[in-house]
Amino acid sequence: MPVYLLGPSPIFPSPDLARPDGLIAVGGDLSIERLVSSYRHGIFPWYNPGEPILWWSPDPRLILEPKKLHVSRRLGRIIRQGRFKITLDKAFNEVIRLCAEVRIHAGDETWISNEMIMAYSELHRQAIAHSAEAWLDERLAGGLYGVAIGRVFFGESMFSRVDNASKTAFVKLVGQLDAWDFQMIDCQVTTRHLISLGAQDIPRKAFIARLAELIDVPSSAPPGKWDKSHTKTQPMASGQQ
Repeated sequence: MPVYLLGPSPIFPSPDLARPDGLIAVGGDLSIERLVSSYRHGIFPWYNPGEPILWWSPDPRLILEPKKLHVSRRLGRIIRQGRFKITLDKAFNEVIRLCAEVRIHAGDETWISNEMIMAYSELHRQAIAHSAEAWLDERLAGGLYGVAIGRVFFGESMFSRVDNASKTAFVKLVGQLDAWDFQMIDCQVTTRHLISLGAQDIPRKAFIARLAELIDVPSSAPPGKWDKSHTKTQPMASGQQ
């Protein structure tokens, strides 16, 4: 199948036209309008720094329904110990930069270039992108960020400096999303870690159909930055064992 070259308008081809590996388009920019349009259509940017922007819509698609979050006994014990203080939207810029830096320090490649950091930081200023942070002794120990539109949260990346920090932040965030009537978390690419937390692969066609049902339905999340602090890190979603 062809890969589409994007023009100045933030319009994307149908995800059904993606290549078998999920690549659907190249080019364009990371403007707010284009990024929001991409997520609304089940497409996201993922490319190496210095290369043209690549846009993807993989098949199958990994999702997590908040009510199906699975918390293992071990992780549940760690969370109940209250070791980490969890916050939302307290340190978005630091979270996204550390998502890149921790990968680089581990010898891994990262798609989170300065261009991506600037784009998602602007999404955060517009209260479209959000973060969850895990703090240990007033130091940022782990966190994650993503994009929220309608009743869908699109997860982007996470990092940990301390074991179980990002997992604790993720569990707390999923519980809060559930309380705010979010129905689906897009995990994008399949990993064993996310599968262990209850995520499942579904066909892209099913994902796009579900997305269409949820993307224009408002959640009960507060307007603007979420900026909520939780001093007790108890699991808030069902599925705990």
